[in-house]
Amino acid sequence: MRVAAKFASLALISALAGCASLNPFSKPDPRTKPAALVDLKPTLAVRTVWSTSIGKAGDYIFSPAYASDSIFAAAADGSLSRLDAATGRQQWRIDVGTRLTAGVGSDGDTVAVAGEKGSLLAFDGAGKLRWKAQSSSEILSTPVVGQGLVIVRSVDNRIAAYDAATGERRWVVQRAAPALTLRSAPGLVIAGQSVFVALPGGRLLALALSNGGARWEVAVGDPRGATELERIADISGTPVIVGHDICAVAYQGRVACFDAANGAGRWARPLSSNVGLSADERFVFTSDEHGSVTAFVRDSGQGAWRNDQLTNRRLSAPASFERAVAVGDYQGYIHFLSREDGSLLARVSTDGSAVLPAPVVAGANLIFQTQSGTLVALASE
Repeated sequence: MRVAAKFASLALISALAGCASLNPFSKPDPRTKPAALVDLKPTLAVRTVWSTSIGKAGDYIFSPAYASDSIFAAAADGSLSRLDAATGRQQWRIDVGTRLTAGVGSDGDTVAVAGEKGSLLAFDGAGKLRWKAQSSSEILSTPVVGQGLVIVRSVDNRIAAYDAATGERRWVVQRAAPALTLRSAPGLVIAGQSVFVALPGGRLLALALSNGGARWEVAVGDPRGATELERIADISGTPVIVGHDICAVAYQGRVACFDAANGAGRWARPLSSNVGLSADERFVFTSDEHGSVTAFVRDSGQGAWRNDQLTNRRLSAPASFERAVAVGDYQGYIHFLSREDGSLLARVSTDGSAVLPAPVVAGANLIFQTQSGTLVALASE
């Protein structure tokens, strides 16, 4: 296992070796046997619109990006592709010249990926290299692109913003890093004139795009316990903006929604997730560390439903998609649950490898990327 790419602290690697729930790449623990897949009579018609191979993810997690009617996807070997989101037709594919550790971030005009040893590479929409920059340490979180900036968080918990056109560093913010963090990398999201940064230690931070100044900071997970392992409370996945709210979830912490303008708490509920959440106008959806999928009413935080039929199947973060909620699992299955009551509606198989990144809604299609490198677009009928 490429330890340097997974943990901010090397001192506690041995403590993690037996803790499968912290490692999405490990095989399921026989003591927590994954739920068997029962025969299912589909009540939702799901079809594969297109499927293509874009390269293996290796020891990292790569998330596709949707912008300008295109899907941008990357692989560990350094390949970077742009595809038509509706048809899957490849518009270009390049070799960036280095192995990659994170990506892809894009606004359609700028495409950003992270390379080994903390390199940051930005390309234009045609796949031509614009610039390279060097981060202070390795980058595992997907870069975020918007408002003329490329913003990254490196494993030493430093957030840096670069000019999207020139690569000039605009500002940098340093936050203390916990002794031990999850292997998954918390994400960033740009909305308005702020970037919202999910941090190890369970903190959610809002920074001004203009200068990196802190607008507010709140706790989604509070580290508790006698050991460093017990005190892991990292935010999982990427925070989600819906309306005036921003919602996030932490491992061994809470799922919570806040006012995006000032950080005032809307509601919070105890929950532990190591993959993240999604939200729509009515609900917030989470996959917890044990494989349960739960829906909360977005306005109040009241529990709407919970599905335990996928226990220990190592689920991805969910995605709200039309009348369904979709999640991937460690065997490459995509499960569609009812948005209203959580019942299983349909199931689709991919290539048999784990689906770790959150699905991406791209117009009428839902995009999944597997660890073996299959990019698949699904649609419901």
